[in-house]
Formats: sequence, C-alpha cells, structure tokens
Amino acid sequence: GCSISFKETPLANAAFWAARRGNLALLKLLLNSGRVDVDCRDSHGTTLLMVASYAGHIDCVRELVLQGADINLQRESGTTALFFAAQQGHNDVVRFLFGFGASTECRTKDGGTALLAASQYGHMQVVETLLKHGANIHDQLYDGATALFLAAQGGYLDVIRLLLSSGAKVNQPRQDGTAPLWIASQMGHSEVVRVMLLRGADRDATRNDGTTALLKAANKGYNDVIEELLKFSPTLGILKANELPAELTKNERILRLLRISLVFDR
Repeated sequence: GCSISFKETPLANAAFWAARRGNLALLKLLLNSGRVDVDCRDSHGTTLLMVASYAGHIDCVRELVLQGADINLQRESGTTALFFAAQQGHNDVVRFLFGFGASTECRTKDGGTALLAASQYGHMQVVETLLKHGANIHDQLYDGATALFLAAQGGYLDVIRLLLSSGAKVNQPRQDGTAPLWIASQMGHSEVVRVMLLRGADRDATRNDGTTALLKAANKGYNDVIEELLKFSPTLGILKANELPAELTKNERILRLLRISLVFDR
C-alpha cells in the first residue's frame, strides 16, 4: 500500500479526479505508469475504487478491480466501495463488486451496512441484489434501526414489501422503542402504515416515551395515517374521548371513525 499522504502527489490527485469524473483513459494511463498505487488513499482513507463506485463509473470500477484494487478496504468512517455503490443506487457496480468477493459484513462507525444504506435511500434493485448475495436482513445500526425501519422512515413502499416478504421483523424497534410503524406514522406515510398493519405491525406499541403511532399522527394532523390506524381500531386508552387532541376533534371524518372505534373498544 501507500502512505496516507500519497494523494498529495499530483499524479495521485489526478487519479482521484479521473475516478470521480469517470475519465477511464486518464485513469488507465496513470495506473499503467506504475507511479500511482491502485490502493492509494486520501487523508480520510478513501480509495480510488470507493470514489468510482460512489460515482457509478462501472468502467473505472472494472479497471481498478482488474488492476488488483482491494475491494473490501474501509475508509476511516468504515465505509467500503460496496457501501458507496449501494447508497447511491448503482446496481451494476454492486453486482460487479460481488463478482469479485465484496463483503456485506463491513460496518461503518454507526453500524451501517450496504443493505441499511440501500434501504435508507429506497434503492429497491440494490436491496434485491444484496439480499441475493447473502446480506443479513436483520442488520441494525448501533441505535437499533433495521433496514425495514429506515425504509419505513423514507416511505419506500416497494423496498418495504421486499424486506417484509424476505423475513424482516415488522415490529423490531430501535433502542428508544421506536417501531417501524411509529416512524412511518410520524412521517405521514399512510400507504406504508397500511402495508405494515396488514403484515402484523402492532398498532398500539408505545415508544420508551409512552407515545403511540396514533398519538403521533394525531399531533401532526396526518388524517390519512389516522384513518389507516383506526381501521384496525387501535385501543384508544391513550385517547380518552374527553381528552382527544384538538387535531382529531376538528375533523369530521376522523371524529366519525373515532366514535366507531370507541364503540368497539368498550
């Protein structure tokens, strides 16, 4: 390998520029000169392969790998070339890296993996590719967030369906007790709420602070979410009829739903 300060040489700088811009001819020229190490790093430990993978330049990625780039090197932050390609949704790069032994196990400083990154940014095809190549559907950030949690937060319905049908746990909370259903309700993703309830999400799960998905949606005034939650008639212990949030009592449609639910709850 080369020293961390290697990038400061003009040739290494030029190689990073070429990898970032997808200039294959220049990258080849520099690598073939024998004066740029294929695994040289910048001051954060970033490699040429990471830069090309992040930018989605598959031809530069191929060249670097064929010239012997170490696929599973990690930056100071723990990110790998696979992580960057997954985060940015470059499925062709992800597939190529797997062909040369990319690992799905590498973690970032906050516990992030390629699967978690792809799920957080809603890259359905990448999630599919990662799962096919043995990524662990139960990966969690160090705060406990799962791939399903991150997809629910972003409202990525297709990713959520894929994760659920691949065995993701619908009620797996973060360490603070926040479940995927709760975060989807807070973000106003009513379609996601519906799908997760149909797949067995616990409507009445409380966070460590005692709030439920219904209370959160009520506070935010997300009527569509409230409607989905009430179709499943959540117990309204937390919403005694006389202390309903104003957001709920102002809305006729919601009031009707609530009255029906309250009748069923007695």
